[in-house]
Amino acid sequence: MQVKIHNIGILAHVDSGKTTLTEQLLFLTGAVRKAGSVDSGTAATDSLGIEKQRGISVRSAAASIKHKNVTVNIIDTPGHVDFAGEVERALSALDYAVVVISAVEGIRAHTENILASLEAAKLPFAVFINKIDRAGADSSSVLKELEKISSGKCLCVSVTENEGEENAAVSKTDSESFALDATCALAELCEEAEEAFLSDSVLSYQRAAELVREEISSCRLIPVLCGSAKYSVGVEELADFLVDFMPSAQRRATDGLCGIIYKIEHDKNLGKISHVRLFGGEIANRDEVEIFSPDEAVTAENDDNAAVEIEKKPPVTEKVSQIKSFSGAKFIDSGIVRSGEIAALCGLPGAKTGHFIGSLARSETAKLVNPFLRVKVTPSDGDALKLSSLAAALGELSDEEPYIDAKWENGQKEITISTTGKIQLEVIDNLLKERYGLSASFSPPTVIYKETPSSKGLARASYTMPKPCWAVVEFLFEPMPRGYGVSYHGRLPSDQCFYRYQSHIRTSFNSCLEQGLYGWEVTDFRCTLVGGEHHTIHTHPLDFFVCTPMAFMNGLSQLGSTVLEPLLKIRVTVPEELSGKVLSEIIKMGGEYDAPVIRSQTATLEAVVPVATSMDFPARLAVMSSGKAVLNQSFFGYRECRDGMEHINPRRGVNPLDRSKWILYARGAYMSD
Repeated sequence: MQVKIHNIGILAHVDSGKTTLTEQLLFLTGAVRKAGSVDSGTAATDSLGIEKQRGISVRSAAASIKHKNVTVNIIDTPGHVDFAGEVERALSALDYAVVVISAVEGIRAHTENILASLEAAKLPFAVFINKIDRAGADSSSVLKELEKISSGKCLCVSVTENEGEENAAVSKTDSESFALDATCALAELCEEAEEAFLSDSVLSYQRAAELVREEISSCRLIPVLCGSAKYSVGVEELADFLVDFMPSAQRRATDGLCGIIYKIEHDKNLGKISHVRLFGGEIANRDEVEIFSPDEAVTAENDDNAAVEIEKKPPVTEKVSQIKSFSGAKFIDSGIVRSGEIAALCGLPGAKTGHFIGSLARSETAKLVNPFLRVKVTPSDGDALKLSSLAAALGELSDEEPYIDAKWENGQKEITISTTGKIQLEVIDNLLKERYGLSASFSPPTVIYKETPSSKGLARASYTMPKPCWAVVEFLFEPMPRGYGVSYHGRLPSDQCFYRYQSHIRTSFNSCLEQGLYGWEVTDFRCTLVGGEHHTIHTHPLDFFVCTPMAFMNGLSQLGSTVLEPLLKIRVTVPEELSGKVLSEIIKMGGEYDAPVIRSQTATLEAVVPVATSMDFPARLAVMSSGKAVLNQSFFGYRECRDGMEHINPRRGVNPLDRSKWILYARGAYMSD
């Protein structure tokens, strides 16, 4: 009999107890002899030195258990917002998620982001309300809050007893109660349950269970269970519910070989390790597999707006040298990975996070991370000869965490990386020392701004001298609302500009977006190719890679470029008497706020503030409130910069506005400083 497989992710805000829950699931199913502890550094899924020291997860980790003849592969993800990229990438490998919420602290800012991302990714999830044994636990309030912010209907499938006390317990609803609760919840989702509800009847347990499974799989029903992971209360009930009601790997099965690489790590002995979720087919040791970039997926566009596609590169073919699977929380040599399973593949040097194996698969994406801080990195002893080694190490770490985005060009005296916070920098510093024996200095973080065209108009350049060369490019730039991103349109007749050259224009245009007039990423506009031409004799295949950046920068120079600043959404809870001081701080930061909500002598304030002016706000708030304030903050978006200051990011390489130098540089006849 084929074993049913579930690939699940345990997701939560930091300190909600998700790693403890993972440990209890491992212990419950006999995968480990004793449940590890986060505080004592013995958790099986926390293997890095800094994870054991700090008592937090900073990397996703996999484990595997068997429960009721179902194989459950668990991906335990970090809860700290600095490492949300790990969560974002794990979503692509999951059949469903378990979101852990503290019954005491309730739904916090990062939890809201996780829930929104799951809905955006159209991924089913269950909720485990944890810590019901703690004083102040209130699972009913959490349930009400969950119903307010989620689009799905909630179904509570366990009952708490003695909540808020050390002897807190849960009990499963019996079949009769389950059928009644399911009928009520499903009445808003399907006609069969609605008819039963309106006629004062109850669905049979069997039929209610079938409909619950269907609605969970379609992401319209959210099952909610309660417990205490620390004391293993409700853990078995959760495990039973997951294997009985949540969707299996079959939900995402495909025909033929197809898998996604959701994590990259490096090992001294094994080299690069690619963690893969296989949707279809199988891979064995020594098999050669094709690797595809997600950028190669064809995007559908309206015919009137169609643009020539970027030329597709042939897929990279590489040989798998070793396959390791998970038994409990340990790696074992398995030699093969089959459809529905997750495994670690060795021997794929060209693999990157997000790449597909075998064939491309369409999947919904959900963004959890927006790095808005940039840091300069230099060797701590100032030895310039170590820069290349440091750049190589940070490049390898960027493979594992793409949002680090390490940038360095030979000749520069510093490397820059993106970061989401101080704890992530601590982890990078620790890994550089432990893994590579390198000591680095990090500058104070600076804000990552963006820019966008200020007005609608044409962007044009011609490159017809010195011959042999001939390329003309003309774009129409149209500013779009904040959060729009960038779209590219337009197809010229082939006799005016060969389609292969239009493909070159589009490829080059995408590269141009990295640095605008002020050196920041360019976003929130629509670009249409409205003109261009080649010469059948003089045009060289690379001419449009020279001309397109000149057209792009000419457009920004003539139309103007508006600098955009990143914003944070903050929620502050303080004693009522401090609300005036907090409002004053928000005003000083240039924030926009809603009227405070006062309840039981406690004020809750919500505001949107610029990152640049609020970087030290958490420390100021802690001092101001003597540690009594509770602050939740999350990325909100970008807006036009209002501080009146000029924000310029030093350009890497030659600026295409310096035409003569750019042409020499683009043709390989000039090296940038």
